[in-house]
Amino acid sequence: MRTTELLLGLRGEILTLHAVSVRFTILGSGSAGNCAYLETGETRLLIDAGFSGRQLRERLASLGRSPEALSGVVVTHEHIDHIQGLGPLCGKLDLPVYANRFTCEAIQKQFPKTRFRFVRFETGAAFTLGDVGVRSFSIPHDAMDPVGFLLETPAGNIGFLTDLGHATRLILERVKVAQVLVLEANHDLKLLQEDTRRPWGTKQRILGRHGHLSNDAAADVVASLVPGPLQRVYLGHLSRDCNRPELAHRAVSRKLAAAGASHVVVEGTHQDRPAPTLVLGG
Repeated sequence: MRTTELLLGLRGEILTLHAVSVRFTILGSGSAGNCAYLETGETRLLIDAGFSGRQLRERLASLGRSPEALSGVVVTHEHIDHIQGLGPLCGKLDLPVYANRFTCEAIQKQFPKTRFRFVRFETGAAFTLGDVGVRSFSIPHDAMDPVGFLLETPAGNIGFLTDLGHATRLILERVKVAQVLVLEANHDLKLLQEDTRRPWGTKQRILGRHGHLSNDAAADVVASLVPGPLQRVYLGHLSRDCNRPELAHRAVSRKLAAAGASHVVVEGTHQDRPAPTLVLGG
């Protein structure tokens, strides 16, 4: 079944097909895998590749796309739920992988038999891929050198924040110009505290300043960007056991309403299927 494509501008207006040039699809997001697809007039990118090679191919096919047409993959960090498909995908197709030095080294250790075409950038650097500007910045998480991205497209800016224990001033400064934001909302604090599957040490890691954002912490991040150009927020990386989509949505929506920003659309993401495609521009 093909993923539904929403012909919507950033402010929700209906667009005609010939007027749009940028498409953004979260192919999946959750504790078991994360990947997004960005398509502009000149560039087709994956942001992370946290599903198997087969799953990535199938999810792209649901959009009428194939890995062979990709311009490359930009990587936030080396945890397996963000790079699972890199070996099968990039090893066979010789796709460039954009990552910082420590992330490249960690990826190579996990796929020792794969020859990657790494394109390294310094954390904090900006670079260009076709008609997409990529600005990287450091985020606090328990990986080698994790980063977030601001993706500057011809139709608007997309902030990309997954797997962060807290939002620093630098992070908020970098994404304050985003019209679209992908943001972790990993857990509901009460559900995490009551969870019997996770030992206390794991819970402490998740709650730590280099762990994962709770629903309430994510809501605070979004509210801090108001007023500003933000029009749409995707809540990602939800825990299968310690969160519910409705809890994450409610926490962020309430905070936005209290900030007088009910115009900001709050979207969910799914682990098992792509989210509807967002078309920007027009």
